[in-house]
Amino acid sequence: MRSIVTGGAGFIGSHLTDYLVKAGDDVIVIDSLISGDINNISKHIDTGKVRLISADLLSDGWQNYLAGVDRLYHLAADPDVRESSVNPDKQLNNTIIATHRVLEAMRQWNVPEIVFTSTSTVYGQATQIPTPENYTPLEPISIYGAAKLACEALISAYSHSFEKRSWIFRFSNIIGPGSGHGVITDFIRKLKENPKNLEILGDGTQTKSYLEVSECIRAFMYAVSHSDEIVNTYNVGSEDWICVTDIADIISKEMGLSPEYNYTGGNRGWIGDVPKMQLDISHLKALGYSPAITSRESVQSAVRSALTE
Repeated sequence: MRSIVTGGAGFIGSHLTDYLVKAGDDVIVIDSLISGDINNISKHIDTGKVRLISADLLSDGWQNYLAGVDRLYHLAADPDVRESSVNPDKQLNNTIIATHRVLEAMRQWNVPEIVFTSTSTVYGQATQIPTPENYTPLEPISIYGAAKLACEALISAYSHSFEKRSWIFRFSNIIGPGSGHGVITDFIRKLKENPKNLEILGDGTQTKSYLEVSECIRAFMYAVSHSDEIVNTYNVGSEDWICVTDIADIISKEMGLSPEYNYTGGNRGWIGDVPKMQLDISHLKALGYSPAITSRESVQSAVRSALTE
């Protein structure tokens, strides 16, 4: 296939690029390299298996590369949930407007399929846990979650209006090699600066599902190859969860430290944080997929990778 990956030099995007290259796809990566890193995909660029188009989706010129493309994987977005409460305009532009521009380019160049990476935050503070895809009402409590939900609606509308096929994946917390933000990165940085004390945002009881990035890629690519509705929406995550204090314990043990924990208090780490999150992945499992790793195993793997990077 000829595939385009927006945000293909980023964390999840670069792992997807690895997967597509291994599968034999002709891959074009469109990335502004603001948060993405060319080093993540340089080996593929050097061998000619990936062509990098350094461009912002809010600019023009990149659209011409959609000619003859079979499928577009849209991963480019502003991933900072915390920052979205401080500067909402970034989410509006870099997520919603950028997605609309991608869909318009797909319409103009007759690209038939789009795979979109959404988020569990579209569910807001769900009262049903594990949370299924048909949970209502969808009331995000972060600007990030609202922006992703708006993109889902646009993709659904374009799919039905212009005869496109789409896959929308609502991710749990995806972690692993190359991740530049999140609780694991924060804790390791803090402990390197002060091995004796660790500040933990909230009360440490925030409990969520985590999934290692390679398993995430395997899960959603399995769904892409086993479902063919006009719009296909799936949760992607593990079948268990882990609390923030337990993550701190794992990191401390891996670093050989015994720090004192200092909690900032409250059941949220920041504005828009959801205290508890676990996704119901029954819909995905009904296709024949089975998760190969737990939240705890994902965290342990991600911590070890981060400490060796």
